[in-house]
Amino acid sequence: MSSVALQIPGLDRIRLRFLDLLEHRKVNIARHALAAWDGETAEEINANLEAARSILHQIAGTAGTVGYEALGITAQHCEAQIIAHIEGPYADLAVCPGEIIWFIDTFVEACDGLAE
Repeated sequence: MSSVALQIPGLDRIRLRFLDLLEHRKVNIARHALAAWDGETAEEINANLEAARSILHQIAGTAGTVGYEALGITAQHCEAQIIAHIEGPYADLAVCPGEIIWFIDTFVEACDGLAE
Protein backbone atom coordinates (compact mmCIF):
# COMPACT_ATOMS: atom_id res chain seq x y z
CA MET A 1 0.00 0.00 0.00
CA SER A 2 1.32 3.43 -0.82
CA SER A 3 2.21 5.95 1.87
CA VAL A 4 -0.48 8.28 0.51
CA ALA A 5 -3.14 5.60 1.00
CA LEU A 6 -2.00 5.09 4.58
CA GLN A 7 -2.70 8.77 5.27
CA ILE A 8 -6.30 8.80 4.03
CA PRO A 9 -8.57 9.50 7.01
CA GLY A 10 -11.10 6.73 7.63
CA LEU A 11 -9.36 4.27 5.32
CA ASP A 12 -10.02 1.36 7.68
CA ARG A 13 -13.76 2.03 7.53
CA ILE A 14 -13.65 2.33 3.73
CA ARG A 15 -11.63 -0.89 3.45
CA LEU A 16 -14.16 -2.76 5.62
CA ARG A 17 -17.03 -1.46 3.49
CA PHE A 18 -15.17 -2.53 0.34
CA LEU A 19 -14.74 -6.04 1.73
CA ASP A 20 -18.42 -6.21 2.74
CA LEU A 21 -19.49 -5.24 -0.78
CA LEU A 22 -16.89 -7.51 -2.36
CA GLU A 23 -18.64 -10.70 -1.21
CA HIS A 24 -21.92 -9.66 -2.84
CA ARG A 25 -20.16 -8.43 -5.99
CA LYS A 26 -18.10 -11.62 -6.28
CA VAL A 27 -21.23 -13.74 -6.14
CA ASN A 28 -22.94 -11.60 -8.79
CA ILE A 29 -19.90 -11.77 -11.08
CA ALA A 30 -19.80 -15.56 -10.76
CA ARG A 31 -23.56 -15.79 -11.33
CA HIS A 32 -23.31 -13.72 -14.52
CA ALA A 33 -20.32 -15.74 -15.73
CA LEU A 34 -22.20 -19.02 -15.23
CA ALA A 35 -25.28 -17.59 -16.94
CA ALA A 36 -23.07 -16.55 -19.88
CA TRP A 37 -21.50 -20.02 -20.00
CA ASP A 38 -24.96 -21.63 -20.04
CA GLY A 39 -26.44 -19.00 -22.38
CA GLU A 40 -28.12 -20.08 -25.57
CA THR A 41 -27.97 -16.86 -27.58
CA ALA A 42 -25.22 -14.37 -28.26
CA GLU A 43 -27.40 -11.62 -26.81
CA GLU A 44 -27.93 -13.53 -23.53
CA ILE A 45 -24.25 -14.43 -23.26
CA ASN A 46 -23.01 -10.92 -24.02
CA ALA A 47 -25.55 -9.28 -21.69
CA ASN A 48 -24.34 -11.44 -18.80
CA LEU A 49 -20.70 -10.81 -19.67
CA GLU A 50 -21.37 -7.07 -19.81
CA ALA A 51 -23.06 -7.18 -16.40
CA ALA A 52 -20.03 -9.00 -14.95
CA ARG A 53 -17.69 -6.54 -16.67
CA SER A 54 -19.51 -3.59 -15.13
CA ILE A 55 -19.07 -4.97 -11.61
CA LEU A 56 -15.43 -5.85 -12.28
CA HIS A 57 -14.84 -2.30 -13.49
CA GLN A 58 -16.12 -0.91 -10.18
CA ILE A 59 -13.84 -3.22 -8.23
CA ALA A 60 -10.82 -2.49 -10.43
CA GLY A 61 -11.32 1.22 -9.87
CA THR A 62 -11.47 0.95 -6.10
CA ALA A 63 -9.35 -2.01 -5.00
CA GLY A 64 -5.95 -0.37 -5.35
CA THR A 65 -7.07 2.74 -3.51
CA VAL A 66 -8.06 0.73 -0.44
CA GLY A 67 -4.90 -1.37 -0.43
CA TYR A 68 -5.80 -4.37 -2.59
CA GLU A 69 -3.78 -3.60 -5.70
CA ALA A 70 -3.37 -7.25 -6.76
CA LEU A 71 -7.13 -7.78 -6.64
CA GLY A 72 -7.64 -4.64 -8.72
CA ILE A 73 -5.21 -5.92 -11.34
CA THR A 74 -6.97 -9.30 -11.41
CA ALA A 75 -10.32 -7.52 -11.91
CA GLN A 76 -8.77 -5.49 -14.75
CA HIS A 77 -7.55 -8.67 -16.45
CA CYS A 78 -11.05 -10.16 -16.26
CA GLU A 79 -12.55 -6.97 -17.61
CA ALA A 80 -10.06 -6.91 -20.49
CA GLN A 81 -10.93 -10.50 -21.45
CA ILE A 82 -14.64 -9.67 -21.52
CA ILE A 83 -14.09 -6.50 -23.55
CA ALA A 84 -11.90 -8.40 -26.03
CA HIS A 85 -14.69 -10.90 -26.57
CA ILE A 86 -17.56 -8.40 -26.75
CA GLU A 87 -15.65 -6.19 -29.18
CA GLY A 88 -14.08 -9.10 -31.04
CA PRO A 89 -15.00 -11.00 -34.17
CA TYR A 90 -16.83 -13.80 -32.31
CA ALA A 91 -19.18 -11.62 -30.28
CA ASP A 92 -22.07 -12.56 -32.54
CA LEU A 93 -21.63 -16.27 -31.87
CA ALA A 94 -23.49 -17.98 -29.04
CA VAL A 95 -20.33 -18.93 -27.16
CA CYS A 96 -18.70 -17.83 -23.94
CA PRO A 97 -14.93 -18.27 -24.16
CA GLY A 98 -13.45 -20.59 -21.56
CA GLU A 99 -10.65 -18.08 -20.93
CA ILE A 100 -13.18 -15.66 -19.47
CA ILE A 101 -14.45 -18.32 -17.08
CA TRP A 102 -10.87 -19.13 -16.08
CA PHE A 103 -10.07 -15.47 -15.40
CA ILE A 104 -13.25 -15.00 -13.38
CA ASP A 105 -12.52 -18.16 -11.39
CA THR A 106 -9.08 -16.72 -10.60
CA PHE A 107 -10.75 -13.48 -9.49
CA VAL A 108 -13.21 -15.34 -7.23
CA GLU A 109 -10.32 -17.27 -5.65
CA ALA A 110 -8.49 -13.98 -5.02
CA CYS A 111 -11.60 -12.59 -3.32
CA ASP A 112 -11.87 -15.70 -1.16
CA GLY A 113 -8.21 -15.28 -0.24
CA LEU A 114 -8.92 -11.80 1.13
CA ALA A 115 -11.78 -13.09 3.24
CA GLU A 116 -9.52 -15.59 5.04
